[in-house]
Amino acid sequence: MPKVTFTANLKRHVDVPEVDVEATTVRDALERAFAVAPNLRPYILDDQGRLRRHVNVFVGGAPVVDRKGLTDAVGEDEAVYVMQALSGGAR
Repeated sequence: MPKVTFTANLKRHVDVPEVDVEATTVRDALERAFAVAPNLRPYILDDQGRLRRHVNVFVGGAPVVDRKGLTDAVGEDEAVYVMQALSGGAR
């Protein structure tokens, strides 16, 4: 069963545990995670249901390709990692 994991910087905003989900696509996996933590949705998806620009999702270590439809396949035992992109630093 795929496991969806959110990085600590997202957990600062919404407390969400790692979630084991039944899913075959990234969209399925995220929707099942949102069922556990509905307040997380606006941090991850925009009002069109696409990944926000500052959010990256990896499946089995590879970045998702379909950031709009989230149709990338998720294997039975793959890990889905959701992270907020960070920027800035020293100049």
